[in-house]
Amino acid sequence: MRHRLWDMTRDRARSLGRWLWQSLSKRFVSFVCLGLFLALRVWDPTPLEMLRVRTFDLYQNFHPREPTPQPIVIVDLDEESLAKVGQWPWPRTVVSDMVANICDSGAAAIGFDIVFAEPDRMSPAKIAGALHGLTPETRDDLMKLPSNDQVLADTLKRCRVVLGQAGYFRIIGHESTGIIKTPIAEIGGDPRPFLLNFIDMVRNIPVLDKAGKGHGMFTITPETDSVVRRVPALLRVGESIFPTLSIEILRVATGQKAIAAKSDNLGLKGVVVAKKLVPTDNHGRIWVHYAPSDPKRYVSAKDTLNGSLAKDFFSGKLVFIGTSAAGLLDIKSTPVNDAMPGVEVHAQLLETILSGDYLTRPGNAIGAEFSVALLSGLLMIFLMPLLGARWTLVLFVVMTGVLTSGSWYLYVEKGALYDVTFATLSTFLLYGLLTYANYSSEEAQRKQVRTAFSHYLSPAMVEKLADDPSSLALGGESKDMTLLFCDIRGFTTISEQFDAEGLTSFINRFLTPMTDIIMSNGGTVDKYMGDAIMAFWNAPIDDPDHARHASIAGMEMMKTLRDLNTEWEAAAKEEGGKYIPVNIGVGINSGSCCVGNMGSDQRFDYSVLGDDVNLASRLEGQSKTYGVDIVIGENTEQLIDDMAILELDLIQVKGKTVPVRIFTLHGDEEMETSGAFQSQMSRHKYLLQTYRAQDWEKAKNFLSECRNLDKEERLG
Repeated sequence: MRHRLWDMTRDRARSLGRWLWQSLSKRFVSFVCLGLFLALRVWDPTPLEMLRVRTFDLYQNFHPREPTPQPIVIVDLDEESLAKVGQWPWPRTVVSDMVANICDSGAAAIGFDIVFAEPDRMSPAKIAGALHGLTPETRDDLMKLPSNDQVLADTLKRCRVVLGQAGYFRIIGHESTGIIKTPIAEIGGDPRPFLLNFIDMVRNIPVLDKAGKGHGMFTITPETDSVVRRVPALLRVGESIFPTLSIEILRVATGQKAIAAKSDNLGLKGVVVAKKLVPTDNHGRIWVHYAPSDPKRYVSAKDTLNGSLAKDFFSGKLVFIGTSAAGLLDIKSTPVNDAMPGVEVHAQLLETILSGDYLTRPGNAIGAEFSVALLSGLLMIFLMPLLGARWTLVLFVVMTGVLTSGSWYLYVEKGALYDVTFATLSTFLLYGLLTYANYSSEEAQRKQVRTAFSHYLSPAMVEKLADDPSSLALGGESKDMTLLFCDIRGFTTISEQFDAEGLTSFINRFLTPMTDIIMSNGGTVDKYMGDAIMAFWNAPIDDPDHARHASIAGMEMMKTLRDLNTEWEAAAKEEGGKYIPVNIGVGINSGSCCVGNMGSDQRFDYSVLGDDVNLASRLEGQSKTYGVDIVIGENTEQLIDDMAILELDLIQVKGKTVPVRIFTLHGDEEMETSGAFQSQMSRHKYLLQTYRAQDWEKAKNFLSECRNLDKEERLG
């Protein structure tokens, strides 16, 4: 007994060890994948960044900035203006008239989203040099007139005008001397290493450059997907720093002499202009919080020239001069509009600054997103084995909803951009990995179960067990079971009729239908022992009615044997051979047994051990002694007391110290209620009484009556 307990403990320990190893192996792979996901987040490749910013685009699409009254107007060189005045570039005198009209209307500041990089070819001196056949007097008169550029410069000098200029990624040969730069104070460190750096810049011609009150960069650098989300507040050309057009307009309009760049060792934090701190990302870019495009922002350039606007139309306004004409190639894609004029991007940036309705990536955003991804991944790894795929998916959906709602709330209420796509995607990929790993493991278990039990159980039972491998305890367990032993009587005499091949064929012909009967009644074939079969019920699959199913199998085996004998008798007559009827005995017993994998480390079988197993084998041997087909134990009789059962005796069996009461199974429940069986049972009762009273003559008489009645009614 002590050795058996030790073996059971060892098997359970091995089973637990295998489970722990498989669980840790799956989790190890999951931990590795989680680590790779987090490393990917640290690396932050372009596709991952695009996924993040496109999520922020969705936020702006669903909830753009609320338009508020702002003193910003766009003077648009639109298609109508080009049709009215002529193709661009217009003569500088026309531009001068436009600027003068805007300035005289009371504009607070004017900014050009245009650069005048070349002298006007329509200046009088240029015309005098280009036209032939002019009289000397006419040529001299033209040469004495001021150039169109000078006319525009004179207008610029009396107005608050910011001239546009653009960065360039290659040297274009402009003079580097005489560059006019806005004073920029550096707070906290040198911002240059973090700024977008250009090799050269496109400037206005010197006469205009000197006349402007400010100089702003209108360069817009779309992101990888060509969408403009962020505009540089400051740009770098060589070692010089220049403000963007919107920042410079605000500086000029408020009369400030300089702006300040605030930074630390991680990058820029913001730009100070007009006593306002404008937050930027580490590279000095401002997230534009777009509002829906509104035609009211625009006024046609032709209307500034023909006097159709009110005299104070531009009073106190910040005016951008740019173009929406498709032919002038200044159309940008933004989160809220696939085709927005570049000048409106600058205008919306300035609206964002004036309204204070910023979009920012807080300094803790990356750390928070990393932490959420880590915690979500760990939850998925540890909860998946506990909750299963279905409930873990529910948890994932709930968690995604909470994270998305939190990110949305922070965007709407705080203008803070927190990304949940990475955490959600990485967690979902982990979920998929764990689900696949569990599926693969379950498939391997199913395959193992099918392989292990395909010879012991019916195909339907094997599939049922494969669908729920958790119901299988391979390490050994104690269960109430029913055992069946079946053996051919007089097998030695029968075997003498056959050669080796014939004997094998005979045994297979006998064992195959008997095995089918056992399996069809939910039994497990433990082993074949020559001409004998050992089977059991209630393992590996639970069978609450195991005693009844085993008893039915025993009766069906007897019926099948009669059919086999008929077949063998006919075959013997046809071949002229000797026919010996085949008789079998069946022993059935129920009780507590130890069932599981039995054997060595190299080889083992799923089998059963216990005193009740040995008793079942002994009962099969008693069937010949008492001249009955099926002998059952007392435990089995108590479980199927509604079937046709007769008590046989109280005997002492080998290995038992107390007598064992045995019974014979005659038939099913229908037979038990029949009049013939009730009559038989009444006589059998007297038989036992006279037998135990040792009244042998009366006992013989009752025995003879019972046998005759059995033959007449064909019972048993």
